[in-house]
Amino acid sequence: MNSSARSAEAAAQAKGQTTNSAEADAYYCEVPSAPCAIVIFGASGDLARRKLFPALYDLARHACLAPRFRLLGFARTPMEDDAFREHASEFLPKNVASANGYTQKDFQQSLCYFTGDYDDPQAYQQLGQRLEELDREGQLGGNRLFYLAVPPEVYLRIVDQLGKAGLQKPASEKSWTRVIIEKPFGEDLASCRDLNARVLRVFDERQVFRIDHYLGKETVQNLLVFRFGNGIFEPLWNRNYIDHVQITAAEALGVESRAAFYESAGALRDMVQSHMLQLTALTAMEAPATFDATPVRNEKLKVLQSIRSFANRGAAHDVVRGQHGAGTIDGKPVPGYREEKGVKRDSTTETFVALKLFVDNWRWSGVPFYLRTGKRLKEGHTEIAIQFKQAPHKVFREHPSQPNWLILNVQPNEGISLSFGAKAPGSGLQIRPVTMDFRYRDSFGGATRDAYATLINDCIRGDATLFDGAESVEAAWQVVDPIRDAWKQSPPPQFPNYATGSEGPEAAQNLMKVDQRQWRPI
Repeated sequence: MNSSARSAEAAAQAKGQTTNSAEADAYYCEVPSAPCAIVIFGASGDLARRKLFPALYDLARHACLAPRFRLLGFARTPMEDDAFREHASEFLPKNVASANGYTQKDFQQSLCYFTGDYDDPQAYQQLGQRLEELDREGQLGGNRLFYLAVPPEVYLRIVDQLGKAGLQKPASEKSWTRVIIEKPFGEDLASCRDLNARVLRVFDERQVFRIDHYLGKETVQNLLVFRFGNGIFEPLWNRNYIDHVQITAAEALGVESRAAFYESAGALRDMVQSHMLQLTALTAMEAPATFDATPVRNEKLKVLQSIRSFANRGAAHDVVRGQHGAGTIDGKPVPGYREEKGVKRDSTTETFVALKLFVDNWRWSGVPFYLRTGKRLKEGHTEIAIQFKQAPHKVFREHPSQPNWLILNVQPNEGISLSFGAKAPGSGLQIRPVTMDFRYRDSFGGATRDAYATLINDCIRGDATLFDGAESVEAAWQVVDPIRDAWKQSPPPQFPNYATGSEGPEAAQNLMKVDQRQWRPI
């Protein structure tokens, strides 16, 4: 991102000046990345439609992609180039002003399509020939990005075929080949290790980008800037001053069209193993030597390896699972999970998880981290909330004050807020909580970049800082596997155990009450 442009706009706002829309969005534009061919496996699927097409168009119209890039869709659905272009355009944002004179029609001209079966070796030979043609036409320098926007069971089939066709090798000494693999990366530690091993037989680790879209969100990235780019908060970021940490990823939505996947995954595998533990690692990590991929990954890995094993103390006391029943959201009736299409009527899949964990290192010893995530909750939002300890000496004993909170709002309203006590106006002494707010939209104007756009852009540039390494993914499974093993040994609670539109099961509230704490309202 262009920090000088951001600073210029902030200065203009401070003087009461206004900027036009192009200037307000100027921080978004960067030097275009190298020309390349982007191959999306599963181009006719849901992920490509909802996320990848809009993200790539956003990058292109802001001149973050090289003008000569090519997007090649690969899927089993028969389709001609023109039909694919029309298909993709249906999912691009409407009524978006052209940036730098770039239009949807320009974007469509960079799209083409390849019909093939994921298991057909001949299709990959033909894919290689098509890529060579695109490389000559667009002068792409032999650079290639493969995006596996397919179900997890297809990952290895595609990777193996790419290896057999020799497509994993860079076309020349000056070109590159990279692959993006979506979560979930394995079903448990054993399958994750197997997947890592088999992928790394074909690609080098530096070519593999394991994507978790949460890490592309502005507030998640800003957490590191907030901590390590300022001298105010980092001295307080430890067990001496922090009482506890709450990380919440609440969703008002249900499983939607993902019932088949969700039935085999559940909230623990879908959210905790990836998103929630990544947010924990970023919150708890030590300062990296530099803001580069290897130092950042190493510090996150240390956190995951320091999390106290649930096998040592048993998951029964510190982990709560739930499944939502029927209820209402925004005054509209919503069915329970077992009534959703594609879900078993006696399903024991959890749609909610709350847990307490400890990071056993010098900085965080004794500080509990409370994590919760669930579907069909009262409201959808994600936040990292840090409660500081009360002042050591209560000067105002007769006027109790609220605890100090630092809140990092990840979504939907990205920003940071800090609460503290202040004297209310009047002759008497009353302490009231007040809040200082920072919002991205208010400070920088315009919309923030979509997480997928950020991460795809980083991958094309070869920056793996916000992507998972093999060891990190395996370390996360080492945290989660003992919980899954414990659940296999004991029957689930009586499901459903929380209503749609609520804040989750009562047992989750009790998880905090036993520590004389309480969850922040959803």
